[in-house]
Amino acid sequence: MTKPLTVTVALTGASGMAYGLRLIECLLGSGHTVWLLYSQVAQIVAQQEMDWHLPSRAAEVEAELSARFGAAPGQLRVFGREAWFAPPASGSNPPDAMVVCPCTMGRLAAIANGMSQDLIERAADVVIKEGRKLVLVPRETPFSAIHLENMLKLSRLGVCILPANPGFYTRPTSVQDVIDFIAARILDQLGIEHSLMPRWGETD
Repeated sequence: MTKPLTVTVALTGASGMAYGLRLIECLLGSGHTVWLLYSQVAQIVAQQEMDWHLPSRAAEVEAELSARFGAAPGQLRVFGREAWFAPPASGSNPPDAMVVCPCTMGRLAAIANGMSQDLIERAADVVIKEGRKLVLVPRETPFSAIHLENMLKLSRLGVCILPANPGFYTRPTSVQDVIDFIAARILDQLGIEHSLMPRWGETD
């Protein structure tokens, strides 16, 4: 059993909201604590891609997702964009890791340049400066030279750039299989055990 971790998960306005929600579900199901952040544009994407009305009030999101995923009391905490006194905002109480999934190119650029204009960017800045694991999951194609330069800058700082590029050697037969592929790769980066799919060279 993996030692329980505290993981900050940020949902931003790129396509691929299902990846982030599946990650949250897996983390909570494995007994880990999740601190959830989300952008205003993520609310639009949630409606467009999943017909999900992502509420503006953090407390409503916390109650809804806790019920949906069967979270224990306090296991899922949701913070607003301007909640500057939330734990992720300070290096005195950093999470074990942070994942931005999906991650827009604008958000990636802001993190690469230490903008810290809202809680998502500040939380990422904290994770970098405290030497914790940061995983960014961009969903964009093609990448411009600007995108690639920002990714290289972050990679040199130890940030994991994990594009949402599913493999097909697992012979996926559903959209859920494709989602699980990316969720599995993120969990691998966090060192969290899972059984979402067989590993290379293994069978079910």
